[in-house]
Amino acid sequence: MKPIITISLFWLLTVFIGLHLPGCAADTIYRTQDAQGNITYSDIPAPDAKPLNLSPIPHRTRHQVVKVLDGDTVVLNGGERVRLLGINAPEVKSRYRDGEAGSIAAKEWLQEKLKNRKVYLEYDQQKHDHYNRLLAHLYLPNGEHLNLMLVEKGLAVVNLLPPNLRHADAMIRAQQRAERQKSGIWSLPDYRTRPLTQISQKSRGWQRFLGTPMSLKKNKRYSQLILNNKVDIRIDNNNLALFPVLETYLHKSLEIRGWVSHRNDHYSILIHHPSALVLR
Repeated sequence: MKPIITISLFWLLTVFIGLHLPGCAADTIYRTQDAQGNITYSDIPAPDAKPLNLSPIPHRTRHQVVKVLDGDTVVLNGGERVRLLGINAPEVKSRYRDGEAGSIAAKEWLQEKLKNRKVYLEYDQQKHDHYNRLLAHLYLPNGEHLNLMLVEKGLAVVNLLPPNLRHADAMIRAQQRAERQKSGIWSLPDYRTRPLTQISQKSRGWQRFLGTPMSLKKNKRYSQLILNNKVDIRIDNNNLALFPVLETYLHKSLEIRGWVSHRNDHYSILIHHPSALVLR
């Protein structure tokens, strides 16, 4: 007698809806096989059931890049600008700002990779940012993931902004490898860790500071890890679910990665994702 495959009606409806309606995702589905080889698929877990990965393959669209502005921004042949998701590359020099260390290397590497080649754009939860730039992961026809490669080569750093967290784990691992190998910016003096005493109104661009949170404050919008009477770490309350309980950071040495903002003589570093807080 041949094994029997049993599928719940609810599962069929869930998969159909999850894979065919934009913005919907199928619930977790479990596969169970008994001693006779009978297989059951259901949304209800049973002993020894294994969850299935039913995530659809992300849709990608093909384009031609006509200009590389810097290591994380390109221009398509239709004139649209694309900001590479999940990363930040050093800013190139312009009439508005000085260039940052490593900016030319990142820009030239991306120019060379995109020279006379088509590129595929893969979007995440948000398609545009507040500057109306497209937000995307860039892939070459051979499958190379350019966002990831920039991080792995130390030409850019991880900059995860919820809700756009696709490929987050791969990006974090790539950065850890680059840091261990001291690739790219990880070998440059401009990006070495600094004590909090060196924070000033001249602290521009992506920085790394060492500090120990001593207390925790919370208001309607932000939770704040207080480093001292002049510096704090801010976390949007909408993103707290991504973080461990914030009390776990108290009285521990942290490396804080990000951008410094200030008001009068008070400084704050806004953190969007726990990857920007590294226990030291």
